[in-house]
Amino acid sequence: MANPDLIASKDLIAAPALQRNITPFQSFAVAFGFVSIATGIFSAYGAMLSTSGPMGIWTWPIVVFGQLMVALVLGALAARIPVTGYVYQWASRLGNPVFGWIMGWISFTFLAIVLCAVDYTIPATVLPVLLGYTGSVENAWWITACLIFAQAGMIALSTKVTQGFNAHAVMVQLIGMIGLIILLFGVGHFSGQMHYANLFSTGNIAATGYFSLGGMTAVGPWVMGTLMGAFTIVGFESAANLAEETHDPARVIPRAMWQAVLSLGLIGMLFLIAVTALLGDPQGPVSATPIADVVTRILGGYIGKALLIMVVISIYSCGLVILLSATRLVWAMSRDQRFPGWHYFRTIHPRLHTPLNATLGVALVGQVILAVFSGDTDALFTLFSAATLLPAMIYAVCVLMYAFKRHSLPATQGFSLGVFEVPVLALALLWLVFELAIFRDASFIKPWIYVGLMLLIGAVYLASLLLRGGTAALKMPDMESIDAVMDARPEDRANRG
Repeated sequence: MANPDLIASKDLIAAPALQRNITPFQSFAVAFGFVSIATGIFSAYGAMLSTSGPMGIWTWPIVVFGQLMVALVLGALAARIPVTGYVYQWASRLGNPVFGWIMGWISFTFLAIVLCAVDYTIPATVLPVLLGYTGSVENAWWITACLIFAQAGMIALSTKVTQGFNAHAVMVQLIGMIGLIILLFGVGHFSGQMHYANLFSTGNIAATGYFSLGGMTAVGPWVMGTLMGAFTIVGFESAANLAEETHDPARVIPRAMWQAVLSLGLIGMLFLIAVTALLGDPQGPVSATPIADVVTRILGGYIGKALLIMVVISIYSCGLVILLSATRLVWAMSRDQRFPGWHYFRTIHPRLHTPLNATLGVALVGQVILAVFSGDTDALFTLFSAATLLPAMIYAVCVLMYAFKRHSLPATQGFSLGVFEVPVLALALLWLVFELAIFRDASFIKPWIYVGLMLLIGAVYLASLLLRGGTAALKMPDMESIDAVMDARPEDRANRG
C-alpha cells in the first residue's frame, strides 16, 4: 500500500510550486547578502566602541573562525536534507515532530527580529549622515516600516527579480567595500591620519579586568566585543532555506555557506582596522554614527556620500534576503500544516509562483515587532542583541543534533566533513558555548524578555495543536519524503538519474 504521508507530500508540491531557478552564484549571494558586513558593522560598531573600546575589533577573527566551523557543520546537514525550511526540516526528521516545530518557531522568531534590526540600521546609522537630518525614534520607525513593505512587495512579485537584485547588490557590496578599504588606507596614509595605536587602545574603558570572563551576571569589556562579529556573521544558512529553488542544492549550498563566512570575515577585518585607525581620539565621545562620520571626514562629502549610498543598498539587500528566508520558512511549516494560519500561508500564487500570503504575513509580524520597540531610545542595541542570541541558540542545537545523529544521517549528495568531522564539531561546540555564556550579562535582559515572550506565544499554539490532535497533529513525513520533494519536478528527476 502506498505511504499516505508520501502521497500527501507529493500532492502538496504538485500544486503551484516554487521554481528551481537559483544559480550557484545567487545561492552564494543569498548567504553573503544575509551576513552583509556593511550591515552588521555599521549597526554594531558604535556599541562595540562603547562596551569594549577600539581594541574590541580583535574579537572579530575569533568569531569568524567559530562561525566558519558552524557553517561547515550546517553545510553537512544541508547536503543530506536539502529541503526548504532548514533547521525546522532537520530537527523534525532527525529528532521528533514537537522538537522540529519548536526549532522552526525559534527560527521564525530570529528572522522576524533580525529583519527589524537590519532595516532599522538604515535610518538609525546611515541616513542622518547621508541626508543631513537629525535622527529620532519616530522617523526611524516609519522609515523602517516603509523599507519592510518595499522588500515584501519585491519578494511577493518575483523571486527571479529579487534574486537578481540581490546578486547585483552583492556585487556592489563586494566592489564597494573593497574600494572603500583601499581608499581609507590610501587617503588615511598619505594624509597622516592613520593612528595604528588606536588598534590597541581600550578607549574610555578601564583597563582593570578588561579581559575578564566575568562572574555569574557580567562579562569583561573585551569579551563583549564579540557581539559585533556574532551579530554580523550570521544568516549564512539562509542559502539552505531556499534549497527547493536551488540547482543541485546538496553541492551548491554548503559551498555558498563557508565561502560567504570566509570572504566576509577577511573583508570585515580589513575594514575594521582601517576605520579604527582613522577614528581620531580613541578616548573621545562615541558618535551615534561613527563609521559614517569617519567615511565622510576622510574621503570628503561626495565620495563619502556615494559610498554611504552603497551601504544603504547593501543593508536593504540584507533585509530583503532575511525576509525572503523568513517567507520560505513560514511556507514550509504551513505546507506541513504546522504554522498558525497555515491554510492561508501554504499557498503558492499560481501566476507569480511565490508564497504571496506568507510574504505579507511575515512583513506584518515585522511591523508589530517594530512598533513594540518604536519608543525605545536604545532600540538598535536591543534588536541586534536579540538577533545575536537567537541564532547562537539555533546553531548550538544544529551542531548537537549533527553530533548525535551523524551515524544515522541520510547519505550526502555533495558535501562531507570527512576526517575533519570530529575536530570541526568540537571547535563549533566550544565556540557556541563561549558565545552563549556572554548572554548571562545583565545588560541583555530586554533580548531575553523578547525571546521569552515569543516562546510563550509559540508554546500556546503548540499546546493547542497537541490538545486538538495529539502528536499525530505534528506527524512529519519520513525520510523518504526528502526524495519526494527532490523528485517533484521533472528537471529534478532528470538530475537525480
